[in-house]
Amino acid sequence: MSSHHSHTGTGPAIRHKDPSAHDYRRLMKKVEHFVEAIESADDLSTRIHQAAGAIVKAFRDELGLTGGRLYQRAGADYELKATFPEAKPLASLRVPRTYRPIERVLEEGALYMEADDPALDRQLEELIGARQFAVVEVADEEYLLAFDVAQGADHETVVFSLGILRHAINQKIALERVAGMYDQARRIQTSILPRRAPAYGNYDIAGRSEPMENVGGDFYDFISITDKILGVAIADVSGHGLPAALQVRDIYTGLRMGMARDFKIVRTVERLNHIIHGSTLTSRFVSMFYGELELHGLFIYVNAGHPPPFRLRAADGGYDLLERGGAVLGPLPDASYERGFVTLAPGDVIVLYTDGIVETLGAEPGGPEQEFGLERLVACVREAKSRPAGDIVRAVFAGVESFAGDRPVADDRTVVVVRYPADSP
Repeated sequence: MSSHHSHTGTGPAIRHKDPSAHDYRRLMKKVEHFVEAIESADDLSTRIHQAAGAIVKAFRDELGLTGGRLYQRAGADYELKATFPEAKPLASLRVPRTYRPIERVLEEGALYMEADDPALDRQLEELIGARQFAVVEVADEEYLLAFDVAQGADHETVVFSLGILRHAINQKIALERVAGMYDQARRIQTSILPRRAPAYGNYDIAGRSEPMENVGGDFYDFISITDKILGVAIADVSGHGLPAALQVRDIYTGLRMGMARDFKIVRTVERLNHIIHGSTLTSRFVSMFYGELELHGLFIYVNAGHPPPFRLRAADGGYDLLERGGAVLGPLPDASYERGFVTLAPGDVIVLYTDGIVETLGAEPGGPEQEFGLERLVACVREAKSRPAGDIVRAVFAGVESFAGDRPVADDRTVVVVRYPADSP
C-alpha cells in the first residue's frame, strides 16, 4: 500500500471512520500541556527531544505511538540525535536529504509511511528498527520527529494529530525566538541610554525615555568631549522593536566615534547620514539633534530634521526654537547641514524632546481631541522652570499623561532638560 500524506490543517481532505473516536478539544488541551515541556532546557534539540517523549507518553494508547527518533539537519543529511521516550546509545547514523520519505515530509510537513511502501529503504529501516511510522518536520526543517506507530492505528488520525502537534511546537519556538529578539533589543537599549545625568560645571541636567513597547526607537545621550565641552544628543528612529534598537546603536556608536576622532559637529552629522543611508535595516530614517554645550553658556548645535528643541528665556518667559541644521538622516546620501547657536543666560532652560511628546492625542476637559503640542509643552516647562531639571522632566511627563487620559500610548516619549542655574556666573 502506498504511503498516506496529510494536510496539516483541519481541511476536508481528512475524514475519520468514527468521528466520536477522538475528542479534538481534549486533544488540544493535551497539546498545550506537553508543549510546555520544551521550556525546561536551554538547548533546542534537548527541548524538542523532551517534547517528543511527552508526545509518545501522552498519546501511546490514544494514537498507537510506541516510540520514535529525533533527527537534526547536518549539511546535506539528517543525523539521528536521539530516541524517545528513553534515550538509547546510538551509533552514528545519517540519512541523506534525498531519501524520498525525507523529501516528502519536507514538502508536506507531516507524513505516514506503511511498512511495505516501496519508497522505503528496507536495510536502513531495519537498522533503525522502524516499520510503519509517521514523521513531522519542526523548527523550519531543522529537525525531523519520526514516531513508530502500532499495527491497527488509524493512520489519518495519527497524521492529523501530529500535524496539530507540529504546529504547536513550531508556534512555541517562533514565539520564543521573538521573545529572544525583544530581550536582545532591551539589552541594547539598556546598555546605551545614560544611567545618570552628567556632572558638568554648574549645569543641572536630566533626561528620561519611555518606549511605547518594550523597546523603542528614541535615544538620548550625554558625551563628555572635554572638561569644557559636553555633547547632548537626542534622536528618534522610525519604527520600534529590534530593528529600531539596532539603528539607535548605530547612532550611539557613530556619535561617540566622531567625537573621539575630534570631528567637527557638522562633519559628524554628515558621516552619520552616510552610515544610515547605507544601512541594511530596511528604509529607515532618523531625526536627530546634537549640540555641544560650553561652560559659560554657548550652545552650538545641528538639527537633522528633529522636532526643534527650545530655549526658554528666564528674562521674559519667551522661547527660541533651535531649528538650524538640515534634513533627517538617511534618505539623502549627500545632505548638507549647518550649525546654529544660542547663548544661555542665568536661569535659561533648554528642552529637547521627541515627537511622541507633542503628538500625543488628548483633550482639555470638555474640549475636542487634539495634539498636546508645543505650546502646552512650553507651558509645562515655564511653570516648573525654577525647579531642578529632574522635576521639570517629571512635570512634562505628568502633563502629557494627564492630557492623554486613558488613550493608549502611540509612540515613544523622550525629554531632556538642560538648566543653566540662575546663580551661574
